[in-house]
Amino acid sequence: MTAYAIAHLRAATPHPEIAEYIERISGTFEPYGGRFLVHGTQHEVREGEWPGHVVVIGFPGIGEARAWWESAAYQEIAPLRSRHIQGDIILVEGVPEGYDPTVTAKAMRDALSS
Repeated sequence: MTAYAIAHLRAATPHPEIAEYIERISGTFEPYGGRFLVHGTQHEVREGEWPGHVVVIGFPGIGEARAWWESAAYQEIAPLRSRHIQGDIILVEGVPEGYDPTVTAKAMRDALSS
């Protein structure tokens, strides 16, 4: 099942280390089947606040996403970003093929009526 690394990056201060990080990051996730789905694009806030930028990297599965995050190659370059950009990063699984949200809603209604 597809998995994603999602970053909400804020307070970016331009710095040569950030440019180096951007140059090198693809080489760290490509061996794990990762690819950019969202990077360097504008977003539209429709509710609430979302300062900063969004980055989404897709992986074939959560195992590959975790392996990338924990890899020596990524851990080597991560400080180039984290020293200059505040943010939150999560790894999350997608939904399976054929996912039906009404099944989730029914389970919620059943739990509420118990």
